[in-house]
Amino acid sequence: MAPRTDAASRIIKATPQRIYEAFLDGQAVASWRPPKGMTAEVFAFEPREGGVFRMSFTYADAAHAVPGKTSEHADVFRGRFVELVPGRRIVEEVEFEADDPAFAGAMRIVTTLTAVPDGTEVAFRCENVPDGIRPEDHQAGMASTLANLAAFTE
Repeated sequence: MAPRTDAASRIIKATPQRIYEAFLDGQAVASWRPPKGMTAEVFAFEPREGGVFRMSFTYADAAHAVPGKTSEHADVFRGRFVELVPGRRIVEEVEFEADDPAFAGAMRIVTTLTAVPDGTEVAFRCENVPDGIRPEDHQAGMASTLANLAAFTE
């Protein structure tokens, strides 16, 4: 199959700089990045170009519709910050720690922050999405993460 790209966006009533800063603080990321029904733990976080991160998202409830990628109840992933443009753009490469080859490969997440009259348009573009991630699950997860980011920064 050809590499897949998924995208989502939302207007958030906060400045581009405020939102950008929420991406550079590991504790902040742990609070807003996991989608609804999941919690995060940050194991490593170096917010600089070339810096690495490693974290897990764990389902809060044992009864969940989508199984974890690393274990039944968790997604563990590592990545690096490829590009950081203050107040404008964040590029990350992420790889899941999974035995299933459907989750293999580096996914690139490009986040753009564009000032608009009501705040900031935050746009996610995920390139080379692993085949094991169902499009509808990914869309729901990105929408949930954007809602969390809005609640955190507004």
